[in-house]
Amino acid sequence: MKDIKQEVEELLSVFTSLEASLNLESKSTRLRKLEASSADPDLWKEPDKAKLVMQEISDLKAELKEVESLGEDLKTLRELVEVDENIKMAGDVRLLAERLNKLKTVSFLSGEHDKKNAIVSIHAGQGGVEAMDWTNMLYRMYLRYCERQGWNTQILDINSGEEAGIKNVTFTVTGNYSYGNLKGEAGTHRLVRQSPFNADRLRQTSFALVEVLPEFEEVDLAQIKIPEEELEWQFYRASAQGGQNVQKVSTAVRLKHTPTGIVVSSQTQRYQEQNRKLALSLLKSKLWLRKKAQEEDKKKEIKGEYRPASWGTQIRSYVLHPYKMVKDLRTQVETSDTEGILDGQLDEFIEAELKLN
Repeated sequence: MKDIKQEVEELLSVFTSLEASLNLESKSTRLRKLEASSADPDLWKEPDKAKLVMQEISDLKAELKEVESLGEDLKTLRELVEVDENIKMAGDVRLLAERLNKLKTVSFLSGEHDKKNAIVSIHAGQGGVEAMDWTNMLYRMYLRYCERQGWNTQILDINSGEEAGIKNVTFTVTGNYSYGNLKGEAGTHRLVRQSPFNADRLRQTSFALVEVLPEFEEVDLAQIKIPEEELEWQFYRASAQGGQNVQKVSTAVRLKHTPTGIVVSSQTQRYQEQNRKLALSLLKSKLWLRKKAQEEDKKKEIKGEYRPASWGTQIRSYVLHPYKMVKDLRTQVETSDTEGILDGQLDEFIEAELKLN
């Protein structure tokens, strides 16, 4: 069994190698350039660009500060252990190991859009109320995961089932590296359990499809041009909560891109123009994804990039009966803690998928 001194030395060794891989010098240089540009009055004439700059400054500062703080804490702990090898510091070692593991995860997130916010959609597969209930369970799972990460979520569109559950839901996740962490969740999720909707409690298999997109800023979306004649707009009364105005006026928006058949909708904002803007942004993100998928078909050797979700891309099985197990079919990571997973404790699965790529 390792003693505390050996554990601390191993953590320091991992930290040293990780520190070298994080390109801290280039990030510090980038931070100084951004801070200089933020002092330029002309920048603030373009609010969207200024917002991006200030967000990047905040993210870089937080990352650099955590690396510096973690290094100092590890060195302090080593000094304490060297003075007294019998000192009780197991709790501190565990917390520092957790912080180091989070930093290690960040080192895997080097994709073009990994730092962006995410747009997550979950769609019920065939199976009626069973599949819709499974979609609702997945929705709660991701909300709990985001909550644990300190990320904010906002519903863009949701369609409830007639009896129970959700037919489909789309929501944004706002938080640093949220897209990078969640992009590997895209694919088909399979549930096996005793049916709570069947009097005979028969074993039932349900499927739900998860899609994950990066949330582009307006300056990014402006580069994606869509001819107006390719857009088919529909307006209807929202079914989601949002005040009397939402319920009485046709504020909800459904948008179809006629050349591709892609359909998106937004209904949770109070005013139609807000829903129009969100729907168009979502459509542009999906068109970006479609283009990316076509490029990947031509470059099958590329790894670590987003893989479009489809019913043929089953990534994980959640078995609640006759035994309890969640297994990722890509990384082979599995656990019997089904309750923890469905409560959003997804770190082990997400980290394994990031390392795989």
